[in-house]
Amino acid sequence: MTTLILLAVAVLLVGVYLSWTAGRLDRLHARIDAARAALDAQLLRRASIAQELATAGVLDPAASIVLYQAAHDARQAAEEQREVAESELSQALRAVFGESAQVEAVRAAPGGEEAAVELAAAVRRVPMARRFHNDAVRAARALRRHRTVRWLRLAGYAPFPLAFEMDDEPPPALADRGNGGPQ
Repeated sequence: MTTLILLAVAVLLVGVYLSWTAGRLDRLHARIDAARAALDAQLLRRASIAQELATAGVLDPAASIVLYQAAHDARQAAEEQREVAESELSQALRAVFGESAQVEAVRAAPGGEEAAVELAAAVRRVPMARRFHNDAVRAARALRRHRTVRWLRLAGYAPFPLAFEMDDEPPPALADRGNGGPQ
């Protein structure tokens, strides 16, 4: 009788552990989805602001073309090309706003102060959003690598989470901006 009770308690404890692990994995997948949505929103915001600035007429024509094309490509990229397109937008932003003279030209234009602050905020938020997403991916991957999760297929049919790797270094002239503006 004692053996039967101990066996029932052991089975119950294993069941609770497996249920808790599956629930944790489900919460991590939900966190990845939320972080990916936030990252997508920040990337779209950055590309939109860059595109607005490129068409505003405050940049020289060559810079406008480079920035517009990179922003357009980032917004229109297919999912498998998104990381490359976003990295190219980061490179275009660094090329156009590598020196503070270009930022000052934007700020001097009507409505340019707000646009500069908004762009600075956007280029600062992208790395944070990407870091949150990749941290959630890292946690889910670590849990999914456990033998118990793999053997008992606790992840179900959810795809293996992938990190979003891109060049997200902000232009030096914009990295210090936006500290006093609306976030």
